[in-house]
Amino acid sequence: MRLSVHAVGRMKAGPERELADRYFGRLAKAGPAIGLDFAGVAEIAESRARDVNERRREEAAALAAHRTDAALFLLDERGKNPSSEDFAARIAALRDEGRKHLVLAIGGPDGHDAASRQAADYVLSFGAQTWPHQLVRVMLAEQLYRAVTILSGHPYHRA
Repeated sequence: MRLSVHAVGRMKAGPERELADRYFGRLAKAGPAIGLDFAGVAEIAESRARDVNERRREEAAALAAHRTDAALFLLDERGKNPSSEDFAARIAALRDEGRKHLVLAIGGPDGHDAASRQAADYVLSFGAQTWPHQLVRVMLAEQLYRAVTILSGHPYHRA
């Protein structure tokens, strides 16, 4: 199954980008052995619409175009906060059901629209706090790599 990240906002050069790239690189190397191929990060620019709802709608339209028939995990502060093991198990379940593609979507400063949340296969959160999108991308990259190590029995994850 292909894994791809859809992110509103561009990540500038710096330590956050380097760290995210490091974990995405590890994911790309370790994932294929267990049937998970990292397809990369699709960055879209933040909407410039004046109205918050219009910004969310425009960003949702870009996500819908990227998603096609993929399963969708949406990162949203209103989502569930799964353990690393639960997160890995959800990814494995989709893979084992024969899903071909999973998109993990990071929203913009205004978050995701309600229609995107309703259409998502799973809405997850990294806690009730608000995180900068650069850190969310690092945390998502690390959790995807951790999921691969959990599923492969690698000692990286020590619960």
